[in-house]
Amino acid sequence: MKSERRASDRQPGGAKQVSPARFTAFSILRRVEEENAFASVLLAAGTEHLSAEDRALCYELVLGVLRWQLWLDALIQNFSGRSPSKLDAPVRLALRLGLYQLRKLSRVPASAAVNESVNLVKWSRLRSAEGFVNAVLRRAARESEFDPATGISDAIERISIETSHPHWLVKRWVDSLGSDEARKFAEANNNPPPVAFRINTNLADASEVVGELERAGAVVTSSQVSPEAWRVEGASALVRNFAQTGRIYLQDEASQLVAHVVGARAGERILDLCAAPGSKSTHIAQLSGNQARIVACDIHEHRLRTVLEGSARQQAKLSGAIVMDALAMLPFPDERFDRVLVDAPCTGTGTLRRNPEIRWRIRPSDLEDLPRRQQRILSNASLAVRSGGRLVYSTCSVEEEENESVVSAFLNEHEDYRQIRVDVPGQLLLPDGSARTWPQRDGADGFFVAAFERRR
Repeated sequence: MKSERRASDRQPGGAKQVSPARFTAFSILRRVEEENAFASVLLAAGTEHLSAEDRALCYELVLGVLRWQLWLDALIQNFSGRSPSKLDAPVRLALRLGLYQLRKLSRVPASAAVNESVNLVKWSRLRSAEGFVNAVLRRAARESEFDPATGISDAIERISIETSHPHWLVKRWVDSLGSDEARKFAEANNNPPPVAFRINTNLADASEVVGELERAGAVVTSSQVSPEAWRVEGASALVRNFAQTGRIYLQDEASQLVAHVVGARAGERILDLCAAPGSKSTHIAQLSGNQARIVACDIHEHRLRTVLEGSARQQAKLSGAIVMDALAMLPFPDERFDRVLVDAPCTGTGTLRRNPEIRWRIRPSDLEDLPRRQQRILSNASLAVRSGGRLVYSTCSVEEEENESVVSAFLNEHEDYRQIRVDVPGQLLLPDGSARTWPQRDGADGFFVAAFERRR
């Protein structure tokens, strides 16, 4: 299948003048743009053929170009006098790659950034554009002090260009957070997130894992956001090995909070309605000592297979996996479960560090459509909770429409539920007892989590 082919599988001999890291980055960026693929998935599956050094460069190029896309396009506009949207996709991407290296990667020689971008256009069979790309990048190298935000008087437009976020998103954040905090949030979205993980106690002992990592030269610190979560710097090969063998699970600290809020106990029946890729289902199982009866559901069969594969690798016990649409009435008797988790589909604006392409894909209309879906899923889920049971709602969005507004609408329509305070570190709590994390404040993804108890 086309979606399963790696970039390296399509590299012909004519691309030998381009380094493996740059060629793979270029190929991944084309799929992100032309197929709406996700960079994180393509990077994980399509870089194993690279050396450690080339893999690191490929990740830097792909994620850096996606994060700085608007800023890079402003450079293209200035140095070429042409709108980037009018250029052929391979030309546009080659220019972005070249400019990113010239402006953001001081260790890359300018000649390499220019020449390899030209060769990428040549490989794309757009020989007529070779001179154009060469001229634009050489001018950019000469005029290295040019700032595309210079002279912009509108404060929101300036933040938009300087931090490379769509104008409409920046305006939303300025209106809700204020200019200073909105800028800090946008700036944080352009920084690589820390590597966070939890130790799979089904297969490993925490002290042994931390000890091995530290002996390999890693710096390991305990999380200030989520219990039993860790951050690690260095020893990337060992971290990757531990993850592949199931000894650790790579998961953002804020995401790890959700399973703790669910709080499953031995013998309880748990429903995870939007389970893929399985990070929360397997974490819930681990925290219950593999003694909770967990049913994982998802609308996509192939994504549910990922949940099952992950649970097998971690030896996390699930009682069942069901392909189903949570927007429809659930195929369970009412009041069947002790605890139900709705980790709802959302815009994902809290994960822009990891998934920078999201900022270019979401639209204002999504903040009308998604909350309606979230409310419907939450309402359907509420019927499956027993009297005295717990319903947990979470998103990886920072938008009020997907969080506080959904909670408010749910409580207005369901008098048989009351909101309860989530058990999280105090600095994360909101006045109503829900919790929120922020990249610029907590170093974790932007998450929201609320919990409700069924009264009767």
